[in-house]
Amino acid sequence: MLSFDDGPGRQLPYILDTLKEKKVRALFFWQSRLLYSNRPWKRVLSEGHKIGSHANNHTNLITLSKEQQLKHIKYSVEKLEQVTGEKVKYFRPPYGQYNEDTMSIIQDLQLTPVMWDITSYDWDHKVNPSCIKTNVTSHIREGSIILLHELSQTAAILPELIDEIRKQGFELDLL
Repeated sequence: MLSFDDGPGRQLPYILDTLKEKKVRALFFWQSRLLYSNRPWKRVLSEGHKIGSHANNHTNLITLSKEQQLKHIKYSVEKLEQVTGEKVKYFRPPYGQYNEDTMSIIQDLQLTPVMWDITSYDWDHKVNPSCIKTNVTSHIREGSIILLHELSQTAAILPELIDEIRKQGFELDLL
């Protein structure tokens, strides 16, 4: 499964174009502070993708008290639901960092935590996007959850990445 963190951002339309062309659905984890009613969230949902919470901003939750974590997560979920009209089911903690408090809050809010087993390191490969493809395709296995971000280098390599994953015999779909 392809998953995209830290949106919604400017590269989203290009990513959605590729996903539509390749007939791939993905899970987007959004920071609610970046969500405005004029962002293309309707297109994300209408094309069969899912939107999960990535908290309100990219604060490392384990540095916060339980009350502060609850505030960040709950606000994010409520804002996503208010703007999209859809129930939020999935949560990914910023940096993939969580503790017992985080998991307790996620459980209380009836969210499913979704981590990843492959990171593309796309944030680190602005000059050579082909490294993104190599990072993913050299580690992929059945059921992999791939961490990507809404970045220009990711949007640029995404068509090749999907083609190579399929060439290796894997299909991409939601959880």
